[in-house]
Amino acid sequence: MSISKVTDSVIYVGVNDHEVDLFEGQYEVPDGMSYNSYVILGEKVAVMDTVSEGFDMEWLLNVAEALDGRAPDYLVIHHMEPDHSANIARFAEVYPEAKIVSSKQAFQMMVRYFGTGFEDRQVLVKDGDSLDLGGRKLTFVGAPFVHWPEVLVSYDSLDKILFSADGFGKFGALDVEDEEGWACEAARYYFGIVGMYGAFVQKLLAKATALDIEIIAPLHGPVLTENLGYYIDIYDKWSSYTPEREDEITIAYTSVYGHTREAIDLLVEELEARGVETVVFDLARDDMAEAVEDAFRNSKLVLATTTYNNTIFPFMQTFINTLIEHKFQKRTVGFIENGTWAPKAAAIMREQLDKGCDELEFLNPMVRIEAALDDKSTAAIITLADALVAEHEPEVVEVTEQGYRKYVCRLCGWEYDEEKGAPQLGIEPGTRFADLPADFRCPLCSVGLDQFDPIENHFVG
Repeated sequence: MSISKVTDSVIYVGVNDHEVDLFEGQYEVPDGMSYNSYVILGEKVAVMDTVSEGFDMEWLLNVAEALDGRAPDYLVIHHMEPDHSANIARFAEVYPEAKIVSSKQAFQMMVRYFGTGFEDRQVLVKDGDSLDLGGRKLTFVGAPFVHWPEVLVSYDSLDKILFSADGFGKFGALDVEDEEGWACEAARYYFGIVGMYGAFVQKLLAKATALDIEIIAPLHGPVLTENLGYYIDIYDKWSSYTPEREDEITIAYTSVYGHTREAIDLLVEELEARGVETVVFDLARDDMAEAVEDAFRNSKLVLATTTYNNTIFPFMQTFINTLIEHKFQKRTVGFIENGTWAPKAAAIMREQLDKGCDELEFLNPMVRIEAALDDKSTAAIITLADALVAEHEPEVVEVTEQGYRKYVCRLCGWEYDEEKGAPQLGIEPGTRFADLPADFRCPLCSVGLDQFDPIENHFVG
């Protein structure tokens, strides 16, 4: 890609990478990646970041074209990840008079990458510092853990540009048209790479919104020049873990012989009949980063898997681990399990999410399939579909004049009804929860009484 103007005095000099297959060694990027770099032509000249290894000649030629015979005064490094910093030493060789501007932690990282912190050329900056380019200044804003600890962003006062480092970035090279628009690949990028650092993104947004921003120039993806309120608002939602979409349900499953898939097909059919859209992922075959993205963008998630080697299927375990690592929260989750004998996948999934995540609502029933769908599990799927489309309000349950209550196992969803008791377990009808034997265990998952909660709004007498 040749150079292009961002403004009359800010030039884009980045490159496109169509050779990379997995960004950061794990994210599929069929449309490639852009590594963005910019040149600010003030009375003094600043080059903003470098590009990934292997693109040094293309990038340096772009820089030279933008300089048009001038010499750069500064190389500003916002972020030390190698896709942006790999050519610092090469730049320093080509432009020996240029100073290098970055944070203290970034210079420490340069020692580890290049064997030198360029001590004779350092310009140390931190949050609130400015760099005078003559007629314009760059003001630096600390952005630790968006998504590395050394990160800075900067604001150009003349053209009102926020150089946002990895913030507001997206997958995809700039010479490939993204038919889905900005948000899809930006969300997959955000939730995969930055997502676990939502609290730090919130702090950065609070600082950034105090600035008069007309352009956002990220290190990946397009320069943003219009409707900036949309991008800032959606980043606020993503980083506060607020669901972006209430009208679509994410379903992630694994299936060994197809029976769990049949249950998912039935659930999708039931949801569509109720006017609800779904997005479905086979975790063994589909892009897991896409599944993570949609789990975060949507307000409701259904997980379905088999009991496998006395635990859950490996791809589902990886998916749940990823959700927990990325601070999955503030969502409603339903479960479907399958097992020819001793099924317990739903209880395991629920326990892991309950321990690892905040503010999740778990739906009942947790659907159990014993090998293949039958009348009982089919009815449970239909009930789950009803629960998924219902409003998120505690269920009000009819009670008798005696004021009997129901209690639910928070691990597996089994309910104890005081009025009915549990005759199959030797518990007579009318037995109060407080009168259950101390060694009582949930018949489905074997947890004790301390794992039961009263169903809200059940008791009225």
